[in-house]
Amino acid sequence: MWQAEVRVDLDAIRHNVAVLGAGTGAEVMAVVKGDGYGHGAVPAALAALDGGATWLGVCTLDEALQLREAGITVPVLSWLLAPGLPLQRAIAADVDLSASTTELLDEIVRATAEAGRAARVHLKIDTGLARGGASAEDWPALCVAAAKAAATGDIELVGVWSHFVYADVPDHPTIDRQLAAFRAALTVAENHEINPRVRHIANSAATLTRPDAHFDLVRPGIAVYGLSPVAGRADNFGLRRAMTVRARVLHAKRVAAGQGVSYGHTYTTSGATTLALVPLGYADGVPRAASNLAPVRLAGANRAIAGRVCMDQFVIDCGDDPVAAGDVAVLFGNGDDGAPTADDWAEAVGTINYEIVTRMGSARVPRVYDGERTTA
Repeated sequence: MWQAEVRVDLDAIRHNVAVLGAGTGAEVMAVVKGDGYGHGAVPAALAALDGGATWLGVCTLDEALQLREAGITVPVLSWLLAPGLPLQRAIAADVDLSASTTELLDEIVRATAEAGRAARVHLKIDTGLARGGASAEDWPALCVAAAKAAATGDIELVGVWSHFVYADVPDHPTIDRQLAAFRAALTVAENHEINPRVRHIANSAATLTRPDAHFDLVRPGIAVYGLSPVAGRADNFGLRRAMTVRARVLHAKRVAAGQGVSYGHTYTTSGATTLALVPLGYADGVPRAASNLAPVRLAGANRAIAGRVCMDQFVIDCGDDPVAAGDVAVLFGNGDDGAPTADDWAEAVGTINYEIVTRMGSARVPRVYDGERTTA
């Protein structure tokens, strides 16, 4: 018998990647960073590959090596690398590395000697996001250094890439400006005899709405898990939400009108009512900001959390509806049964659906998979 669980529908991930792939002539890199956006990196990766993805994307070196240790052999790009990491491990494991500076490129080249093989490298250009990526001023020098390293056989120049600022608003003027900057950077690279196999800039939103940004490879992340990156799309682009979070009621009891509920008594009952205790809290990823706001489906209706979310639990006011210990409370799911979705939670607490799913789960709340493939 389970108490609380994060349930993941891997067939939904397969479906979503197939939908994304059907909308482009480019290859699909399924992004599985952040432990697969809270869905589990390895199971999500395997399902994405089943759905037609041919690449995987992660942030950290450890995330990339986790996929390799699971027996996954497709190209994997890791793009968030601090100085001094054991890059030779990544190179030996055939992990693609992103470089935005000549300093990092030099580290990669030095690591190839210990790895005993050339490194697969993607050069990143900052087209306006102002995070990682070489500036337009530094880009020519990075191209010169990369072309030299490629000529000596130290690196294989696999890709040139960038990332959008505002693709979740498909007609936002920054998109066209970034595409122009990206094409200009590609021209500079070509002038330095850099002709990458893959050019990529499209995230989930651009994959779904901007075919002019697809180039050779698209990098959907949140859409892989069935959540829309573009607000206000009632059809959800045909994607299926993969995560359901639910728990069994631990205790239900009647209380009188005027009873304060949970820490600080920020909620007070308006009449005699039944309170249900749900064993999930902020230690499990439930935002404390969901207090008195976020919807939960219990006893046939969606009801806001009553009072503050605690570390391990929260309370639902069920009125006079019948509820008992063991009944299932659904925080969010695919929405097909009327239960709230991650989008509903995001709207309630003033965040984005990415954060809601990525933070869910803990050592004491297992992920349970439907349709799991156990081997690579």
